[in-house]
Amino acid sequence: MTRVQIDLADLALDRGATVLLRARLATCAPGSEVSVHGVAPALAAHLAAWCRKEGHGFAPAADAGAPSKVVGLLRVGQAHAARWHDAERAGGAAGNGVVSKPKPTWGLAARGAIVEAGAPSFSFALDDQDEVWSDNVGQIYRAAAASQWDPETAIPWNAPRTHPAFVEDALVQVLTYLIENETAALLVPARFCAQVHPHFREVMQVLAIQAADEARHIEAITRRALLARDCLGSSTVGGQASLQTLVEEPDFVMASFLLSVLGEGSFLSLLAFLQTHAPDDCTREIMRLIAIDEARHVAFGVAHLQRHAQRDATLTSRLRAAIERRHAALRHTAGLNAEVFDALVLLAAGSLEPTAIERGHAAVEELQRQMDSGRQSRLKKLGFPEHDAQQLSSLHTRNFM
Repeated sequence: MTRVQIDLADLALDRGATVLLRARLATCAPGSEVSVHGVAPALAAHLAAWCRKEGHGFAPAADAGAPSKVVGLLRVGQAHAARWHDAERAGGAAGNGVVSKPKPTWGLAARGAIVEAGAPSFSFALDDQDEVWSDNVGQIYRAAAASQWDPETAIPWNAPRTHPAFVEDALVQVLTYLIENETAALLVPARFCAQVHPHFREVMQVLAIQAADEARHIEAITRRALLARDCLGSSTVGGQASLQTLVEEPDFVMASFLLSVLGEGSFLSLLAFLQTHAPDDCTREIMRLIAIDEARHVAFGVAHLQRHAQRDATLTSRLRAAIERRHAALRHTAGLNAEVFDALVLLAAGSLEPTAIERGHAAVEELQRQMDSGRQSRLKKLGFPEHDAQQLSSLHTRNFM
C-alpha cells in the first residue's frame, strides 16, 4: 500500500496546518498510514496532541526535526468515519431533491446538505409538502425578486394634482381602507413563514417576499394619502372585525385560501378600478405596481391549493367550511363601510353632478360583479362545481378582503 505523504513545510498547527491536515486526511480510509513532514518548531509534540484529540494514532520519528523533515507517522483513526457513518443527506445532493416529509433533525440544514447524526430536532408546524408546496413556487419567487420596486424612485410623487378637494378626500378614505387591508395581508404570510420547515426554502422565500411586498405597499399608500392631507380617514368596527377573522385563522391552508384566493383576488379587481379612476398619475402608478405584486400572491395561493386539492379529496369540503365559518362570524357586521363605498363612487364620478354620481355608482356595482366573477373563476379552478362556486363567492365578506 502506498503511504500518503503530507508536507506541511514550515506551517505550524496554530497557523493553519490543521486545515491542510483535515483536507488531506478526509480522502484517507481509516487505518491508512500517513507520513507527515514539516519543519515548524515543536511540530512533533503539537501534532501528537492534535492526533489524540482527533482520534488518530501518531508515532513521532526518531529524528523528528532533522533535515529529512520527517515528523512522524500518523495512522488515520475511526473517529471521522464514525462521526459521519449515520449521517444522511437532506434531500438530493444538488439541493433539488424535495421530500414530502422532511425530518425534524434536518432543522436549518440546507436542502441537500449532509446532516450529522445527533442533530437537535426542530419543531416546524408546516412540515408537509402537500400543505405548503406549489410546483411553480421557485418561478414565483424569482419573478418576485426581479420585480421589487423602490417607492422613492418608481412613483411620480410630484405629478400634478388638479382634481377637486372632495375627490382627494375620497381618495384618502379609500387609501386608509387599503392600508389596514394591506397590513392584514402582511401579517398572514409573516406569521406562517416562521412555521415552514426550511427544507421548503422556496415557500419561505415566497412568504417572506410577500410580507416585504405588503410593507412596501403600506409605505407607498400612506405616503400618497398624506401628500395633500394632514390625517388619514376612518377605520370601522366592521372592517376590523372582518380582518380579524383572517389574521387569526390558525390553519395555513385555510388562511392562504381566504387571503390569496378570495381576498387578494378580489383586490385585483379593486386595484384595477382604482387605476382606472385614479385622479392623478401618482395614484395610478401606485395601483399599477401594487397590482403586479398582488397578482403573484394570488398565483401562488391558487397553484398551492390546486396541488393540494389533487392530493386531498377532503380539501374542498374544508375550504367550504372555512368560508361558511367566516361568514357566520361576520353575519352581524355591516361589511364594507359606507364611507369607503361612497368614496369609491365619488372617485369614479369625479363630480358631484347627479349624472356623474349615477355613473360612479354604476361603476362600483360593476366592480362588485367583477369581484364575484373572479372569485367564482378561482373557486372553479380549485374543483368547486359552478353552482357551489356561485354560492360560496356570495358568502365572501362584503369588506372585499
